[in-house]
Amino acid sequence: MNTAALPSANRILVIDDNQSIHADFRKILAPPKESEFALQAAEELLFGQPVSPTTRPVTVYEIDCASQGQEGFKMVQKASQEGRPYALAFVDVRMPPGWDGVETVTQIWQKYPELPVVICTAYSDYSWSEMMSKLGYSDNLVILRKPFEAVEVLQMAHSLTRKWLLGRQVRSHIEELDKLVQSRTRNLEEANDALRRSEERFAKAFRASPIALMLQSASDQRYVDVNDAFLQLTGFHREEVVGRTHVELNLFPELKFLWQIMQTLNERVPIANVQGALRTKDGKNLQILVSTQIFDLENRPHCLMSVQDITHRIHVEEQLRQAQKMEAVGQIAAGVAHDFNNILTVIQGHAELQLCGGELPEPTRESFQEINRASARAASLVRQLLAFSRKQMLHQRPLNVHAALDGLGKMLGRVLGETITLKIQCPDDLPHVFADAVNFEQIVINLAVNARDAMPEGGPLIISAMPVTIEADYKDKVPDAIPGNYVCLSVVDAGTGMDEAMRVKIFEPFFTTKEIGKGTGMGLATVYGIVKQHQGWIEVESTPGTGSVFKVFLPVSQDQTVPSPQPETRPAIGNGAPISKTILLVEDEAAVRDTAEKVLKRLGCQTIVAQDGPQALELWAQHRDKIDLLLTDMVMPGGLSGQDLAARILQEEPGLPVIYSTGYSAGFSNNNLPNSECVLLKPYDVSSLIDAINKALSKRTSGRLPAAVGQ
Repeated sequence: MNTAALPSANRILVIDDNQSIHADFRKILAPPKESEFALQAAEELLFGQPVSPTTRPVTVYEIDCASQGQEGFKMVQKASQEGRPYALAFVDVRMPPGWDGVETVTQIWQKYPELPVVICTAYSDYSWSEMMSKLGYSDNLVILRKPFEAVEVLQMAHSLTRKWLLGRQVRSHIEELDKLVQSRTRNLEEANDALRRSEERFAKAFRASPIALMLQSASDQRYVDVNDAFLQLTGFHREEVVGRTHVELNLFPELKFLWQIMQTLNERVPIANVQGALRTKDGKNLQILVSTQIFDLENRPHCLMSVQDITHRIHVEEQLRQAQKMEAVGQIAAGVAHDFNNILTVIQGHAELQLCGGELPEPTRESFQEINRASARAASLVRQLLAFSRKQMLHQRPLNVHAALDGLGKMLGRVLGETITLKIQCPDDLPHVFADAVNFEQIVINLAVNARDAMPEGGPLIISAMPVTIEADYKDKVPDAIPGNYVCLSVVDAGTGMDEAMRVKIFEPFFTTKEIGKGTGMGLATVYGIVKQHQGWIEVESTPGTGSVFKVFLPVSQDQTVPSPQPETRPAIGNGAPISKTILLVEDEAAVRDTAEKVLKRLGCQTIVAQDGPQALELWAQHRDKIDLLLTDMVMPGGLSGQDLAARILQEEPGLPVIYSTGYSAGFSNNNLPNSECVLLKPYDVSSLIDAINKALSKRTSGRLPAAVGQ
């Protein structure tokens, strides 16, 4: 057969009196170029249904539009005369004035009965039986309800245009066979043999298709044949299926979906990609997409049904939605933590100024001390929020996991109690990970405490670590996974376990199953944030009554040399008189700036105060000879961060000591800050500020600040 002479199957006609519908079909079936599509995707993400390049059609269709039935009929006629016929028509039911959709289809089919038609309607003036009485039953007719999904239109366009092209190919093939029979009657036996071989090829294609296929009699709904893919999907043997119905096999456990399938067979109306559930032989339910096509076989109606297993795809989509949800919550938590840290800095600073300012009545002193203690507890909660939102400052180094777990053994024994039997399994030659040692310990401790709480009666707890290599196809199972070499830290308990509804929520901040007052709900949320900030991920396996398995994947460090621990070099705080040092203080929050200025003045320092980076540069240019130290917030408005400000100033004065103050770190690391003698985390107390200034000035002067204000 000469397929080159056949027309292409990418021409589609849209007949609808609504111009916006024309635009919708063009967006779905004839999307713009990649650069334009990126903008369109962003707009639809903000104002409508999100799209992605994966929803674009493999074939870019040529779309023509008509606003009335008569106009559409003429376009069909013209396209056929030009030898470029339409492969599919989408027709609206209501198109006043003139022909409505049914009349339009009737006129078109009188002359072009092979054209597939999709009737589009939000509501119809015709019932299905009335429509069929006017148009007759046809396998070229599909109903599409408005509003429709883009994927429905894509699937219909792909299936029906392919069907139209296949029909033309078949007709062309039959015409060629007729000519061949007429011209070669003496070779009839050879032609029959060729036909038999063709049927054998079709049978082989049916059996070998990777898509699960079932051939069913429409009259008695009994299976005539199924292919190997169906048997592999369901676990049945062919003899268990052939001759039986889906009701007898209990294939479709959902009654609504079963009724839809039976209605398809009774009314002989094809369906495309309808989602439902399929029960396998062993009782497992799979999520599937079903498409059916009604045709005659040996003068009897049959149904060809295809089944696509989408169970894994749905699972991955749920994981993706959960990850996006956690990301959004993390962004909110980071913003709250940033503002809250500034507030706590002011509270803590003023409380300490009062405590160190002189003699106070004992009730007043106790009140300020209680304020300090409450601020410290609030700061601890904020640090957990920052860990969850991945905005905390990290000090990442090559970390020996074996040594870290050994060092935690005794402490974990005390934390877990006598009823928990702890076992740590870790090979000596385990590769090092690139991690913050303190954060790694927090991961282990939080997971161990979570396991302890899940075993109120006690039991075994196994903590193990082993090297793993993640391949590219692992991402199909876990969307967060990145191919590479990892160390997998496993925490296995024999506790109460979790159901699926609880499992998807355990990493959300403030979610807890404990009694009120016995848990903050931040333990596992903190673990989640730390692991994500280390470019790793967590997997959880759990079943009610059988315990839980937490697996943490951390990337292997490219540098396998663990740095030797350095002794503390920070000088001790003396009790001498205040010294005169000039500090350039840069802070955008007025209350924090005012508090820090008062504390520094109480310490005996001179201050030059700026509210943002640009103002700080102006003050630096005026007073650079006086300034002994830069104390700057890292996150500031004005287009100049604390990191950028320090870099600009250090170009002019490379030896200037710098203290970075931050309520949270958005992408900063202690490893990439210029002159990072000290990072002062908000909220900070007076002692922390003194320590930071002493540490920074120790590289430039031998002077020391006093140990406490007012001494």
